Amino acid sequence: MESWGAALFGDPCHACGFDWSLTPEQAIAVIADAPEVFERATAGVDGDARQGGWSVAEYTSHVADNLRQWSERVQAARVAGQTTVAGYDPDQLAIARNYAAIPLSVALWSLHHSATAWVDVLSGAVAQEVVLWHATRGRQRAQDVARNNAHDAMHHLWDIQRITGR
Repeated sequence: MESWGAALFGDPCHACGFDWSLTPEQAIAVIADAPEVFERATAGVDGDARQGGWSVAEYTSHVADNLRQWSERVQAARVAGQTTVAGYDPDQLAIARNYAAIPLSVALWSLHHSATAWVDVLSGAVAQEVVLWHATRGRQRAQDVARNNAHDAMHHLWDIQRITGR
């Protein structure tokens, strides 16, 4: 099985300081607040600014897509009983979606919509104790998905803050 979560990133995360002990409800609150937090962090910033890796707009697009992907996967388990999920390569998705051409304002709009749907889906999934089987990570409870996705968002917010010097 592939290491993931605290086993991969450390607890707290070696880079961004994310604390993996937060409750699923706290993880959901992190995502509920993410659109506003990202808007504040990117206010007046050039979306094309980068420091190696992706730009500010590309990181924002990735977070939006990651939330959308996971909300679809979890919702498939909730409404269709489809609990097996495959991994995906975020770099390949960035190429396919041409993140470099997505303006920051549009990436923020996308983040708002994907976060709203994600919060709705994951709130229900945590309450229902939904469990997925990930092809490389194994058993993923809804609460694990909530923490993993909250970490992804906060880790990439940290990336944006490094780029912008904020």
